[in-house]
Amino acid sequence: MENNLVNSTDNKKVSFHTLGCRLNFSETGTISQGFVDRGYEIVEFGEQADVTFINTCTVTDAADSTCRNLIRKAYKASPDGKIVVAGCYAQMDAPKIAKMTGVDLVLGTSEKYKVFDYLNEEETDAIHIDKSVDFYGAATSSVDGHTRSFLKIQDGCNYVCSFCIIPFARGRSKAVTIESAITEAKKLLSQGFKEIVLTGVNIGEYESTSGEKLSDLVKELLALDGLERLRLASVEPNTITDELLEVMKSSPKFLDHFHIPLQSGDDTILTNMRRKYSVDDYKRIINKIITAFPNAGIGADIICGFPGETDENFQNTFNLVKELPITHFHVFPYSKRKNTMAGKMDDHIQHPVKKQRVKTLIMLGDAKLNMFTEDQVGSNSEVLFERENKEGYWEGYTTNFVRVFVKSSQNLKNQIINVQLTEFKDNKLYGELIN
Repeated sequence: MENNLVNSTDNKKVSFHTLGCRLNFSETGTISQGFVDRGYEIVEFGEQADVTFINTCTVTDAADSTCRNLIRKAYKASPDGKIVVAGCYAQMDAPKIAKMTGVDLVLGTSEKYKVFDYLNEEETDAIHIDKSVDFYGAATSSVDGHTRSFLKIQDGCNYVCSFCIIPFARGRSKAVTIESAITEAKKLLSQGFKEIVLTGVNIGEYESTSGEKLSDLVKELLALDGLERLRLASVEPNTITDELLEVMKSSPKFLDHFHIPLQSGDDTILTNMRRKYSVDDYKRIINKIITAFPNAGIGADIICGFPGETDENFQNTFNLVKELPITHFHVFPYSKRKNTMAGKMDDHIQHPVKKQRVKTLIMLGDAKLNMFTEDQVGSNSEVLFERENKEGYWEGYTTNFVRVFVKSSQNLKNQIINVQLTEFKDNKLYGELIN
């Protein structure tokens, strides 16, 4: 690689595109700040840029395909710029990516944080993959224009779910210290963020080097002056302990919104997926959450068409998510991943069947979310406002993660205001400010 892009940044531009999970967005935020600190201007992806950074996902074949399309788009926009492809897909299939026209650097899940070192080198190999997948500190990222931010507290996973490739891409579980997380949180609060979202690959397995658990970290964060909202991005059902629930419900700062992956509502499929809970276990956890937070918004990941999933297995999943107070469905067709146990199983489901099952659950999820949203009418909720839209409505989120639209001539950005929820119309919830 020729020319030094980092130490000579006059009028240099960088663009980013992030695929996949909240953790990826958190990490991109950290890396983008590094470019800004070095004098780069961030431009929209697809515009001409000196460096284009693509942070990838490899959960599904579709994610891999999307990444390749983004590389082509980046090269078309900036044929003379540098294209950096990083993250999970890069970790798993670096040689294939490196052969694509325009790709200058392929950086794995650990190496992506060294992007500035590699851009500084006059000559360097295209591929940099560390198979040990080390952990890189607490990462932060603004997610909505400086009102709330992700805080990365954990990476990697020790589970061996038969469908999942992420442990291969990110390695074993590792966590930041509580001291490091608190330091990063204080930085975010000093920058004006009102809400912090804890993120990682499997944050329920958070354990610091001194043995402290997620409940200990949450307790410390809730005690911070200036923090107004705290929630978890996603937490495995088997890791939600009574102690963690007690800590969460002990403070009004902790929001009544949860994301609890389900994957399947059938015990046979859960066993074949090598998940760490049964249907009854999942029901108990959801009921405990609703007991502690009666108006909670609850999201769940669901995989359709896992190998061997019969019509009866799928119907059991449908019946379960219809019965439980799950309000936000994240539905995916099963995607065969290389080197996973599920990928070697027999009886793979045909694509049209998977597609129909996904459609069926999405329709149910949309209906349940609309019902949940409409049920909020007549109540009051604190709303963190993010932006004013083109129609003159301010948009924000309630504590249980329902989007609200409010008309106001005031600048409401990054303010938490009590709102009376007055009307559900055209799948939108409207409200009025309470003086």
